Amino acid sequence: MANLTLVQSINLALTQEMEADDRVILLGEDVGHNGGVFRVTDGLHKRFGAHRVVDTPLAESGIIGTSIGLAMAGLRPVPEIQFEGFLGPAYDQIVNHAARMRSRTRSALTVPMVIRVPVGGGIHAPELHSDSPEAIYAHTPGIKVVMPASPYDAKGLLISAIRDPDPVIYFEPKRIYRAFREDVPEDEYTIPLGKARVVTDGDEMTLVSWGGAVIQAMNAIEASGRSIELIDLRTIYPLDVNTITESVKKTGRCVIVHEAPKTCGFGAEIAARIMEECFLHLEAPVQRVTGFDTHMPYYKLELDYLPEAERIGQAIEEVSAY
Repeated sequence: MANLTLVQSINLALTQEMEADDRVILLGEDVGHNGGVFRVTDGLHKRFGAHRVVDTPLAESGIIGTSIGLAMAGLRPVPEIQFEGFLGPAYDQIVNHAARMRSRTRSALTVPMVIRVPVGGGIHAPELHSDSPEAIYAHTPGIKVVMPASPYDAKGLLISAIRDPDPVIYFEPKRIYRAFREDVPEDEYTIPLGKARVVTDGDEMTLVSWGGAVIQAMNAIEASGRSIELIDLRTIYPLDVNTITESVKKTGRCVIVHEAPKTCGFGAEIAARIMEECFLHLEAPVQRVTGFDTHMPYYKLELDYLPEAERIGQAIEEVSAY
């Protein structure tokens, strides 16, 4: 076992997959000599060379378009987009080409690529550097969307994503890049995509979250003193509906927590699934604790925007008292 941060765990996963499979290549802005803006790819350029860790121009559409071509030609590219706000210029390539290639060619061509993207707020970054766009891409057929909340999960999920035959967007919550450490096996292991993790067992309420918000949810549960079952989605799409609905049928209450704005956030999809499959088991309306329907503010108001433990705790008490 190694005691690793999220950054170190991702770096280890990339290292081991590149050693095991010479089709795996990295490309992106500053991923080579500088090791990436967050140093996630630190040391990999020296270890594997410029032909496998490629510094690219500042051109997100070009990075993803090139990666699609490489993947169709038989490689396993892992492009990095420096911040989630810069996915916009690559949107056409992702949703109109990467996501559709298997369907368009009746599986004659596939796009086995992983787009790594730092995501979310909490680090006092400027505009376009703190958003949570996971619902946009979960709404796009043909793309899997992953967001780990711990170093252990980060490694296993990334290895599974690299080995997946279809495109995966792998969101990395930058707020917890170095927030804590966890024991991570040094040997290779995988965590299946599409399977949620039950972080804590409970019978009074179900709390569903993902990414950096999971840590705030854990803090809120501890402060509440209640028996709350916390589910970390790990994979936004495909969604592990069964784990959620089985928990809600047991507890009768549910709070959903995410950083993205409330309107059309992925929590709305989860709430709808719960209503469809658990209506007769509910003891209270499903409540969402989310970001607000505005752009992420600058650092003075950033923590007021994010679903911190205090706001989650208020929702827990309201749903419990209903």
